[in-house]
Amino acid sequence: MDAIGWIDPSSPIPEWDSAQVRRLARRLGYALHWADPGSPLGLVEQIESSGADVLLLSSSAHVDATVLNRLMAVADVECAAPRVSFARWSPVAGVHR
Repeated sequence: MDAIGWIDPSSPIPEWDSAQVRRLARRLGYALHWADPGSPLGLVEQIESSGADVLLLSSSAHVDATVLNRLMAVADVECAAPRVSFARWSPVAGVHR
């Protein structure tokens, strides 16, 4: 299964963040691909076009609440630190699956 990794381009510790995402991908058994911060597509659109099932973050602080909500409409979101999972919204009446 494929996962998209994302690090906020303004992160002061991108090497640490990318190591956290790579380790999480290995632990969960995902083939990791990285979102492109320079893409004209937003993060949500990159995930949709890739067909990935999950977005991996080093921390939920790498996306704001509005983006997290939009992401959960298209993929599961897994965070390394703190270790937390956000399940994709169900297409039926906004119920979590």
